[in-house]
Amino acid sequence: MSGKIFPTAQDAENAFYEALERCDLEAMMAVWAEDEDIVCVHPAGTRLAGQDQVRASWTRMFAGGAHARVQVSHLAAVSGVMFAVHSVQENFTIQGARPGDPRPAPIVATNVYLRTAGGWRMIVHHASPAPGQPEPQTPDSAPKTLH
Repeated sequence: MSGKIFPTAQDAENAFYEALERCDLEAMMAVWAEDEDIVCVHPAGTRLAGQDQVRASWTRMFAGGAHARVQVSHLAAVSGVMFAVHSVQENFTIQGARPGDPRPAPIVATNVYLRTAGGWRMIVHHASPAPGQPEPQTPDSAPKTLH
């Protein structure tokens, strides 16, 4: 188990995005649960399961060396004693981008955390492109039926 302890799911999430910005593989994997049931889906990517596939995907991503700043917004969180689910919008700014370069599309992500003996750990990261800005929902427009 990683020596890093995340006392809250939010601490684990903060460490996840810091590792992403720094392209730091060891810090990234310290956030993830050491479990073969972990799942990661990168935007437009396939489902990756288990430590080996998740580590390999971050290794490839970080090998490109493109550093980005990530601003997380539109946080919606549901927490329990053992689980936390965060739905966020990831807004990337690529460092070294020239004026006129296209801005990356925002990404919507769902991050699921599990409370373990070693603190909170990520067990699912599912990210998808979100080309449009979401419309704010009013209580009257909220969905009435869950599926």
